[in-house]
Amino acid sequence: MSYVKKPTLEKVTFNIPSDLKKELLALKEELKVSLNTLYTDALKEYVKKQELKKWEEAATKAAQNKAYLEECKELAESGAEFHEY
Repeated sequence: MSYVKKPTLEKVTFNIPSDLKKELLALKEELKVSLNTLYTDALKEYVKKQELKKWEEAATKAAQNKAYLEECKELAESGAEFHEY
């Protein structure tokens, strides 16, 4: 028998505009899910989007850093083997 640990849950209270709440209630009925599911999914997606934004900003900075680009070029030309994980 395998045991899967459930994540710890916390109750959160926040305010949203009434119009948005009405839209969420309609979506809840349409999708046949709970408001909790809608809120959780939306927050997870937001966090994922912000993380991607940070990576993209870092990649942009790296692409503009001449010293970094030169080091990448030297590594590429060195014949060293690279392994993806």
